[in-house]
Amino acid sequence: MAETFTRRRAICILAAAAGLPLIPSAGLAAQTMEPVGWKGQALGAPATLILNHDDPVLARQLVNRVIAEVSRLEAIFSLYRSDSVLAELNRFGAIAAPPSDMIMLLERSRAIWEASDGAFDPTIQPLWALYAKHFSRADADPAGPKNDELRTALSRVGFDGVRFNRDRVAFARSHMALSFNGIAQGYITDGIVQMLRDAGVTSSLVSMGENRAIGAASDGRPWRIGLAEMEAGETPNTVIDIIDKAVSTSSSSGFHFDRSGRFGHILDPIRGCVPERYRRMSVIAPDATTADALSTAFSLMEPARIRHFLEARPDIAVDMVAASGEHVRIG
Repeated sequence: MAETFTRRRAICILAAAAGLPLIPSAGLAAQTMEPVGWKGQALGAPATLILNHDDPVLARQLVNRVIAEVSRLEAIFSLYRSDSVLAELNRFGAIAAPPSDMIMLLERSRAIWEASDGAFDPTIQPLWALYAKHFSRADADPAGPKNDELRTALSRVGFDGVRFNRDRVAFARSHMALSFNGIAQGYITDGIVQMLRDAGVTSSLVSMGENRAIGAASDGRPWRIGLAEMEAGETPNTVIDIIDKAVSTSSSSGFHFDRSGRFGHILDPIRGCVPERYRRMSVIAPDATTADALSTAFSLMEPARIRHFLEARPDIAVDMVAASGEHVRIG
């Protein structure tokens, strides 16, 4: 039987695996500007803010604004809060007068769903629920859910079944459900970055589950991000430098439904299977929303398909480790 878990705990495990440990800049100790830091949670994932500002009082005020904004967005996108807007939508199949942030995130989701030919799909929730329910049983078949159960779950998946405008969001089919866990952390990160930029911040590293840099570090050097299959690993297998870029990582080893590790959390919304092509999939993009969604979509694609996708997006790069252990950089 699979280890008993809640969805929140599962996502926390995933978030830990997908985290990007920070590598201090070589000249950090010599800086005259003392960074203001904050650590907390955003949608169940570890959240970090490193803010370089010459006014510590204003910096603390900005941190408080960040905390309030994260709380506001969680009330919209959280899958775990019964009073969230998302929970209401999943419960009733429709909501009226949706928040503008939900409409904006649905628009971004649709664009990436179309660009990825359905590999990224926030309506994956019924499939996740099937695997979670199956492996929570004491007598769970180690081969996974039955074919008819998979077909039923897949009939409820498909972003083409989400209808939305500024007045209403509704599902076109019964028993559909959304999960923004593959994109909302990036969206929240981008929102915090915009808030800080509007306040005049020119040097910060924001991570609300995904990382995005504002400018360079205060010593003028790039922010250094360690990429690892597991956040608990003390030594990253790759370190990248970023300025005004975002990084998101997905790792199949972050969570498995079953004890044998055969069925991972990155589910194929088209076939329903659980392919594990990569140990780590990291995407470097101009914004965290894009990086977040594509790290999931690319985890389901063969390298040739990823290369073809990136031919039209020279502003996006991929750093990945295949299941064989081969390290590949594209872009």
